[in-house]
Amino acid sequence: MSLIDTFFNPDVIMSSLPALLRGFLNTLLLGILSIGIGIPIGLGISLVRLYAPKPLRWLAVGYTDIFRALPVLVVLILIYYALPFLGIRLSSWASAVTAFAFIMSAYSAEVFRSGIESIPRGQFEASQALGLPFLLTLRKVVLPQAIRVVIPPMTSNCVSMFKDTSLASTVALPELLKEATNAQSLYANPSPLIGAALVYLIFLWPMVRLVSLLEERFKTEKKR
Repeated sequence: MSLIDTFFNPDVIMSSLPALLRGFLNTLLLGILSIGIGIPIGLGISLVRLYAPKPLRWLAVGYTDIFRALPVLVVLILIYYALPFLGIRLSSWASAVTAFAFIMSAYSAEVFRSGIESIPRGQFEASQALGLPFLLTLRKVVLPQAIRVVIPPMTSNCVSMFKDTSLASTVALPELLKEATNAQSLYANPSPLIGAALVYLIFLWPMVRLVSLLEERFKTEKKR
């Protein structure tokens, strides 16, 4: 068989396309849920780490360090397979979303923390001189500036999260790569894996380019 017939067989790719699209929808939904839950939690953790009493700060540091250090696969396995021994049983979807949200929140917390710390201390002092309460200063003055700073790295984290959803097959969730693997076994041909790679590329490449464009834009604004 030729290279085209083995890896880029159009008939096999077209036959497996419905399964790939079904898996892509699961990947998309899983990524959106994990990111939508993880980012707000990460923001809260970053604020706790920066401004809460010391015991709570230590807890926030421990949370971010642990979930940034653990492999995603380990977190998935612990939630799906270990929690039932404690009487907590979660579905494949709930386990995957929980695991990915934990990971996303830990990375988001560090991104938000660095973004907030990049804002000059004078912003707080000026707001205090104007009589603004601390929480209002955060909401109206500091966070809007910090969010602009964290958009590029946060977008990069989102790209990584969508790619990490390929591990959800560990907990029997049929995401894009799992459907491609099943199709590969069915047709005895690796072309569905190439099809899945193309779907990932078409979906994630604009986000990758967006990160680069935002970084260039913010560099230009800083030089002015």
